Amino acid sequence: MFRVMLVEDDARLAQLVTEYLSGYEFTVDLVTRGDAALERFKALTPDVVILDLMLPGLDGMVVCRQIRELSETPILILTAREDSYDEVSVLEQGADDFVNKPVQPRVLLARLRALLRRAQGKPGSDPAALEFGALSIIASDRIVTWRGEQCLLSNTEYKLLLVLAESAGRVLSRDALLKKMRGIEFDGLDRSIDNCISKLRRKFDDVDSEKIKTVWGEGYLFSPSAWA
Repeated sequence: MFRVMLVEDDARLAQLVTEYLSGYEFTVDLVTRGDAALERFKALTPDVVILDLMLPGLDGMVVCRQIRELSETPILILTAREDSYDEVSVLEQGADDFVNKPVQPRVLLARLRALLRRAQGKPGSDPAALEFGALSIIASDRIVTWRGEQCLLSNTEYKLLLVLAESAGRVLSRDALLKKMRGIEFDGLDRSIDNCISKLRRKFDDVDSEKIKTVWGEGYLFSPSAWA
């Protein structure tokens, strides 16, 4: 079991998250005020932190920075604000990922598992596969299975699929995908991401582009519920 410290003052949302995660491999400890979060973190030593931005007592950005100065524990931000400035700000404060409200429990669960897998040198890192319906990705062994059979992917195809799956439910721009995969910025002309997306769609029978969706003017979205 993994211990989650949930810092959230919305009682209804906190109950939803707690009940859902408790049905999997997580125990949840709730903190309802920002100014109480750091001391609770020290006492609990959780495996991962879910942190709201708008909190009574102390802003979530400040709480994130306080925790990061103390520990490398993964931090996932919850935010109701759809602003790219917020995304950049929370990442600069040391957050590892963020999820927009209203929260989709399955997306939240997938993100938590991805964060735990990426955490290096921590006891209890989750070795389980990323699983979405009939798709399974075991990053430690670079194995992808689809409908019970191993799927052969090129290095670029595998990297792109993994990046998309780890950000399931979130739109990633071409720029973000290129930075995560190759550490370069999108120059406005590079079509390698689009070409690779087309190859992945063919390999995973995504003729209607429902598994990997195109969000016009924004980028691509890996749909966690479309892989049955």
